[in-house]
Amino acid sequence: MTDSNMMCDLETGVCGVAGEDPMQVIDLNKVETKVTLYYVTDPICSHCWALEPVLNRFIQEYGQYFDLKIVMGGLLPSWKGFSDGGNGIQKPADVAGHWREVGEHSRMPIDGSLWHTNPVLSSYPPSRVFKVIQSKHEGREGDFLRIAREAVFVSNLNIGEEQVLITLVDQLGLDGQQIVDEAALDSAQDLLDEDFRLSARLGVRGFPSIVVVNEENKGVKVVGARPLDTYVQALQQITPHPVTPRTTPRLSQLLEGGHKLFSKEIEVMYGLAEDKVAAFIESELPAGAYRVQHIMNEMYVEKLG
Repeated sequence: MTDSNMMCDLETGVCGVAGEDPMQVIDLNKVETKVTLYYVTDPICSHCWALEPVLNRFIQEYGQYFDLKIVMGGLLPSWKGFSDGGNGIQKPADVAGHWREVGEHSRMPIDGSLWHTNPVLSSYPPSRVFKVIQSKHEGREGDFLRIAREAVFVSNLNIGEEQVLITLVDQLGLDGQQIVDEAALDSAQDLLDEDFRLSARLGVRGFPSIVVVNEENKGVKVVGARPLDTYVQALQQITPHPVTPRTTPRLSQLLEGGHKLFSKEIEVMYGLAEDKVAAFIESELPAGAYRVQHIMNEMYVEKLG
């Protein structure tokens, strides 16, 4: 350490910077510049479901650098006047083929036959339930979004229906009837409208969209389901210091979330080839604590008990 103003003082007994206070309060805690990551999504967004493996790894490895805020975007108000010409979607039955394509491409299983038999008429009901949980049980809204997606994509359940929503919320250990009743009130729609306004201010026009914003309100927007490096680069662009990944959690920790973990999620999280996943699960988890099953030709593991 060198400084042109350094000197040795006989009175104070210090060799150091001239004029330095003899007593100071210091804080050795590492101060990280926090940014906000806005994840604009919708419960029935198939490409958002496809993004789950990458997004979850990104959050696990880099979540220390940002505050995550999940924002509802309002994908399907109703089928009246709805049109998605880019995907050839004009009516509910048109969604089934698109969902199958997304599921096959991403290897995040999607059934999609409910669009022929019992279609979701609006994504607003599950979005309002999400907002009620977010406002009353902060920290649990992400859990709800995950199990709602498993329900609609994998289990082929209509998450626009009241009883389905009640059952899902009950599975979280919350009062499903009370929360679903609250979600039917105007106040819940007001919360959802706030998200729509925020989404518009962020310039979001499609899902999934991730907008990373720093304390100076400068940000980077990433649209669509992209590779992990894309999100790391976006974070690095607005973070003044180098960002480095922390250690990924053990598989047993991930299963504590109480939902299924699909092969693709395990592959992405731990950098594994598909044919190595079964052996990895066996090596990581104690016998009798989990079960491995298959659905739509994809393997998944879930915790027992």
